Amino acid sequence: MPNQPIGLLDPREWEEIKPSWKPASPKRSSGRRLSLRVLARPFSITLPTLLPSTTIEPGKIRPTAYLDGLRGFAALLVYWHHHQLWAHAATHQSELFEDGFGYDDKYHLAAFHGIRTFFTGGHYAVSTFYVISGYVLSAKPLSFIQEQDHVRLGDNVASALFRRWLRLYLPLIVVTFLYMTSWHVFGLWATNANPQGSWSEELRSWYIEFKNFSFIYNLGGEPWISYHYHAWSIQIEFKGSIVIYSCILAFSRLTKNARLFCQVALIFYFLYVADGWYAAMFVSGMLLCDLDLLSARHELPRLFYTFPSAKSLIFYHLLAFSVYLGGVPSVNADVNRIKQARGWYYLSYLKPQAVFDYKWFYLFWAATLLVASIPRVPPLRRFFETRFCQYLGRISFSFYLVHGPILWTLGDRLYTTTGWYREADSDHLSGWANKFPLPKTGPLGLEVAFLAPHFILLPLTIYSAEVVTRLVDQPSVRLAQWLYQSLLPRSGRC
Repeated sequence: MPNQPIGLLDPREWEEIKPSWKPASPKRSSGRRLSLRVLARPFSITLPTLLPSTTIEPGKIRPTAYLDGLRGFAALLVYWHHHQLWAHAATHQSELFEDGFGYDDKYHLAAFHGIRTFFTGGHYAVSTFYVISGYVLSAKPLSFIQEQDHVRLGDNVASALFRRWLRLYLPLIVVTFLYMTSWHVFGLWATNANPQGSWSEELRSWYIEFKNFSFIYNLGGEPWISYHYHAWSIQIEFKGSIVIYSCILAFSRLTKNARLFCQVALIFYFLYVADGWYAAMFVSGMLLCDLDLLSARHELPRLFYTFPSAKSLIFYHLLAFSVYLGGVPSVNADVNRIKQARGWYYLSYLKPQAVFDYKWFYLFWAATLLVASIPRVPPLRRFFETRFCQYLGRISFSFYLVHGPILWTLGDRLYTTTGWYREADSDHLSGWANKFPLPKTGPLGLEVAFLAPHFILLPLTIYSAEVVTRLVDQPSVRLAQWLYQSLLPRSGRC
């Protein structure tokens, strides 16, 4: 049967990851070739599939495939951001990346407006994650609301809410468990690790910390888990998901205009009344999705049909504003610091009183404008629909999870080898220090000694993300689906 084109409201369109995904299987053959293929099958699960076996026809690409590509490319920016700061902390240059261009009379290409996105675009990328999540999580429920199919809406939200914790935290459980186990099994030392005396003590410490971290209403302790400092965003992802599901149900019976108004009002509340920047990002994604679905049904409010001839011009400018705001200086939460950065003095006065860490206010607008603009900027949309970006999108969650442990173990050792090391590294990794020294020549962030380790680190991180996607992430999705289905009542019993 030929492949059916996937429409905007097709259920498969809104799955975060396709649990039924499998590599394209070649046609069966007989004899020795078949036997070898059967023997090799257990090993094929660890082989990356960067290039699909078939060519995607232009007319059959999914309407929102660009969101997958954007999410994948954003994960790559997070990887690059963390590596830049980690390596350059050894030479006390980290602040040069996150300060504004020209701050304290320091001028580096890596800190220039727009260009800085490709060096320290991690915060911009995480904000984009949240807006995309708000869009994706609300897409199917909003389609049911617009169709006034409240029965299917209830079924959809119930299933999604049941599975959400498992989908987000099961992969994190596996990755952090293996990471902390490696300290004791292989005797690995990591700068940010504080191993317990034995593996059993470590297991207990890990359990206590994780169960507190993963409790959504936990008000004490640090906003991250010490076994994976980057996982703070996963906790925020779960909180934002609850916001979306709550809004979906609360607004499901409202009129179209009332629903849109309530979403805008919530965004205002989360930015200007309460310090709920992450919730504002999720709701803005929901709002963008609602508008896109209404546009597909030709039911947008009359306001959005104003200036149709200027649509392209408007969105190109919104994209430029997004990139500029996405480069907000972020060394600390002191808004007075960005007043001294070129191009940010007057913008600093826009920060609302409610937002404690000013960068998230500017990043809200940056991420919202980015997600809104990309589908209306054809060259950029085509870029995010390329095979490479689509592949990164498929492994993006696992890529985010594994890049930290790889950086803190092998990455730290390779940087120490090429000349980037702290005092703690020289004490614990003395055998690695300057083992293969390379010159730190080149522009800031593009030094030879910094780039060389990535010939190993980047392929290894992508490969590890592929393996975790297949062995952990996809099975976690399937497990959550199976568990929910198995707990539903069967006909004739409760």
